[in-house]
Amino acid sequence: MSDRLGRTQRFYTRWARLYDLIAVYTPGMGSLRAAVIDRLALKPGDTVVEMGCGTGANFPLLRQQVGPQGQVIGVDVSTGVLSVATDRIKRNGWANVHVVRGDATEPPVDRGDADAIFASLVAGMVTDPAGMVHDWADLVGSGGRLGLLDLARSSNPRARLLNGLFRRFVTTANPRSVRESAAPLATLDRRVAAAHRQLQERCSDADSATRTLGFARLSAGTVD
Repeated sequence: MSDRLGRTQRFYTRWARLYDLIAVYTPGMGSLRAAVIDRLALKPGDTVVEMGCGTGANFPLLRQQVGPQGQVIGVDVSTGVLSVATDRIKRNGWANVHVVRGDATEPPVDRGDADAIFASLVAGMVTDPAGMVHDWADLVGSGGRLGLLDLARSSNPRARLLNGLFRRFVTTANPRSVRESAAPLATLDRRVAAAHRQLQERCSDADSATRTLGFARLSAGTVD
């Protein structure tokens, strides 16, 4: 395991339960996740892979879309959050929801095994987000679906004061490569923009939007 993955795994394993509470109860995040998942246009019977699934907060929404005959597969590098996700699956009795440990940049998914790939708050955590999204597009193939949800700095004049609070979030809740860079917000902005730009390049019907005073980036589309 690389040093980057080791640090990420230790961080999210240590704070898995707290991260779960934040993921589930942060005001507005549920509606943002629902908005992107709706844009994925999943069909009953589809197989959807969530990269960086964390504690499985998105599993109910994804399972609702693919139905009991579909499959939801969560991929994450952290054993701690996967343990919480597994508890959530068992507690709800979901026979068609599974988790597997793996790196989103080298996912344990074969080409053609997934109809759609979804990721929330993942692009800012990797050094080559565009390459990652490009590989995901190859995995789902032509006609497959991609969906991204990320947070980045807002350019909305009304959000000027909130950008200061967002900087605190970025410098505490993001990987070391972001936190310790000379310009952490710029690093995060660049990574998020690169990921969503790559989705738009691979999906001619890409549907992109900003929400929450410009802090949230939503993109989804069908791979050409």
